[in-house]
Amino acid sequence: MKFFIDTANLDEIREAQALGVLDGVTTNPSLMAKEGISGEENVIQHYIDICEIVDGDVSAEVISTDFDGMVEEGNKLASLHKQIVVKIPMIKDGIKALKYFSDKGTKTNCTLVFSAGQALLAAKAGANYVSPFIGRLDDATTDGAELIAQIRHIYDNYGYETQILAASIRHSMHIIKCAEFGADVATCPLSAILGLLNHPLTDIGLAKFLADHKKANTVTA
Repeated sequence: MKFFIDTANLDEIREAQALGVLDGVTTNPSLMAKEGISGEENVIQHYIDICEIVDGDVSAEVISTDFDGMVEEGNKLASLHKQIVVKIPMIKDGIKALKYFSDKGTKTNCTLVFSAGQALLAAKAGANYVSPFIGRLDDATTDGAELIAQIRHIYDNYGYETQILAASIRHSMHIIKCAEFGADVATCPLSAILGLLNHPLTDIGLAKFLADHKKANTVTA
């Protein structure tokens, strides 16, 4: 499973890249605003800066909700860097835009997916990635991870090559569940990735090893 980091914070992206397990980045207007990035020129430059840090795909989201607007924005975003993936919302004109970009050979990520039917439409339209928001489903008392399993089953039935990019991941157990159910990608905050490192028995075991090592060296001395 690939690990993407869901942020617009360059320092977090650099830290994840330095960890050696980062495969890409997803971001959106909300995350840009959180970092104080505003204005078209600044947003565009920020996408380029992100692409220069990571080696993999970088999802850049369109703002328009009509077909012509999404095509215009998407073409502009795709021209910024070869790693850019155009992020398209799961709406009627979004499906049309996915098909347009698929025919053109431009990579796409269909976002705001909350059902298997939506994921099926995105795959039919040729999306490279589909992003089910599992955390938001959990918030609505629905098991988001089960949607990952359902989409995986449907895609495997028909040989769709669209990658399942599990989004709205809140914690490390979400990552584990997505891995169990066959998500191709998990995009999440850096904290969720780092959380995979943690286990109390690891801490206890390491402390004992270090203590025994210190004791042995003291006796030898």
